[in-house]
Amino acid sequence: MALINHLKWRYATKQFDSSKKLDEENITELLKGMNLAPSSMGLQPFEFIVVQNEELRKQLREHSYNQPQITDASHLMVIAAKTTISKKYVEDFISRTAQLRGVSIESLQGYQDMIMGFLDGKTDDEIFTWNQKQCYIVLGILLSLCAEMKIDACPMEGFIPEKYNEILELHEDNLHATVIVALGYRSENDDYADLEKTRHHLDEITSLRY
Repeated sequence: MALINHLKWRYATKQFDSSKKLDEENITELLKGMNLAPSSMGLQPFEFIVVQNEELRKQLREHSYNQPQITDASHLMVIAAKTTISKKYVEDFISRTAQLRGVSIESLQGYQDMIMGFLDGKTDDEIFTWNQKQCYIVLGILLSLCAEMKIDACPMEGFIPEKYNEILELHEDNLHATVIVALGYRSENDDYADLEKTRHHLDEITSLRY
């Protein structure tokens, strides 16, 4: 299976070749794929921030434990979770769904009531945690896309989200930096590229309940 071979090729790139840059067409294709990631009830409680600006990335590196991937990679992708989901956000989602599917908003009233009932039964902290989990579904899609497109990537949680929120002004849009991915092309000097992957045997982590 082609995807399996692509996934064998990929690894969490530690050293990027800073002289090699991704084409904007590549970034657009990645974003299109990320936009197709599944999310609970289709609400997409996240946004994507693509950072290429060198000065911004120098600032972000200071709050990423000085990891070189932040500045050496071609682009930095920040996947940010919405801190809340408002009634208006749900109403806009229902309206867009009705328009795209050529049905009336009234016909989706039950769907809207179900969503609101779910949200009303959650605390603000629970909704925020739920939103953050959706970001990791997007992360999986992004890493698979990169592998297929032969783009190197390094998913990272080693950063201070609050500082990212401040520098990228995410609070103004009720967003919280959740996970970041450095994107670009591996350096020939990255020793990690040729290391054998350490993985469990499938029978050690798989249980069949047929």
